[in-house]
Amino acid sequence: MRKIRKAVFPIGGLGTRFLPATKSMPKEMLPIVDRPLIQYAVDEAREAGIEQFIFVTGRGKSLIDDHFDHAFELEETMARRGKSLLALDGTRSSPGDISIVRQQDPLGLGHAVWCARRIVGDEPFAVLLPDDLMVGEPGCLKQMVEAYAELGGNLICTEEVPFEDTAKYGIVTPGARAGAITEVKGLVEKPAPEAAPSRQAIIGRYILQPEVMDVLSSQEEGAGGEIQLTDALARMIGQQPFHGVNFAGKRYDCGDKSGFVTATIALALARPDIGPAVRAFMATA
Repeated sequence: MRKIRKAVFPIGGLGTRFLPATKSMPKEMLPIVDRPLIQYAVDEAREAGIEQFIFVTGRGKSLIDDHFDHAFELEETMARRGKSLLALDGTRSSPGDISIVRQQDPLGLGHAVWCARRIVGDEPFAVLLPDDLMVGEPGCLKQMVEAYAELGGNLICTEEVPFEDTAKYGIVTPGARAGAITEVKGLVEKPAPEAAPSRQAIIGRYILQPEVMDVLSSQEEGAGGEIQLTDALARMIGQQPFHGVNFAGKRYDCGDKSGFVTATIALALARPDIGPAVRAFMATA
């Protein structure tokens, strides 16, 4: 079984739900406390053993490139003061081997993944959606990589959602279950609650086989007039092993304003340097 070395980060969206903040700043650069959303996803991927990071971007996303580049003047200034960026956040800003692919047209998540096909090549790969901030130990993708070592095939991260929310997600038709693992018998994109086969929703982490690129290349528009990744995955069921992995941790939907604020508060409270001050403020608010 081939190691998962590559990860695709679809980050070409316009971030319209966060206007006007995202008029000139990519939503992936909005900070949760003092680290941008994209950094959390990259750190999670690095923990899982990812070696090549593929950013599928759109116009106006150059700030993300800059963030993962060396900032020589800043680093030199910090060094003169006896500090370092590593000491500040516990990680290296640059993950190493980065590739940038431009998604020319915003045709959906499936199209964004397909744009990375030449760099992915014939290897299995991960997909991480930075809007979903996953907090757990080990991280979400590492949990999935560990499951992949036993199961192979295609894996999606799943979470139970209320039936009234099924129209916001891809939903699993479940088969046999064993602990955190569910066999995937079918997938449907954004079904109405009365038509949903379960409450098991796909959330923003995937481990996929390269054959998905062939399916995406010939795929027609799906829900919302976009090329849906869920539809392509549904066509692969029965051809390869396919499982859902329930994440043991906490997910914050940072593509939503309330989720973004909730994540900021939760992570701030967990920080020993600022948690007490934030908790004291909340007690009096």
